[in-house]
Amino acid sequence: MDWTGKTVGYALSGSHCTLAEIMPQIKRFVDAGANVVPIVSQTIMTTDTRFGTSEEWQTQLKAITGNEIISTIVQAEPLGPSKLFDVLLIAPCTGSTTSRLANAITDSAVLMAAKAQMRNLRPLVLAISTNDGLGLNAANIAKLLVAKNIYFVPFGQDNPVQKPNSLVARMDLALEACEAALEGKQLQPLLIERFNY
Repeated sequence: MDWTGKTVGYALSGSHCTLAEIMPQIKRFVDAGANVVPIVSQTIMTTDTRFGTSEEWQTQLKAITGNEIISTIVQAEPLGPSKLFDVLLIAPCTGSTTSRLANAITDSAVLMAAKAQMRNLRPLVLAISTNDGLGLNAANIAKLLVAKNIYFVPFGQDNPVQKPNSLVARMDLALEACEAALEGKQLQPLLIERFNY
């Protein structure tokens, strides 16, 4: 697919252990010709972890995309009227973000961008990364699976022995999942093996 002329919203929520895995995926969109606009949760903007500092992640996002980061609800609100994004991808999409999205809670830039995308009846793609995907968050994932214009990057259990409720998307399929979503299709198979233990 030719991404030239398309604008991708790439939203990141606070699954810090996944950030190194998704940075090359953002670059894939850019290399394919897309204009990529980064959107981040407050956690990404303010939290340093053993996986990297907030400043390091922000610097990488700006360098890869060439765009400024949208990090507040106020900055994200105009995305609805402007209809900026052809597709919006939330990767990683944490259990907290999944829960809020499924229950119509808009309390971050990421969720405001998602609300704007749904308002415009345009594809929203989720790459989940949650320790309770087969626990309490299973109900929220199920609600989103049947929602109009919402698609998923294929996902599976990443460590069924030590973390039996944990689900993580195959982040390397993010671009392909977005291509399918732009055609109104869910990339298949949706449920995959993703063991990395």
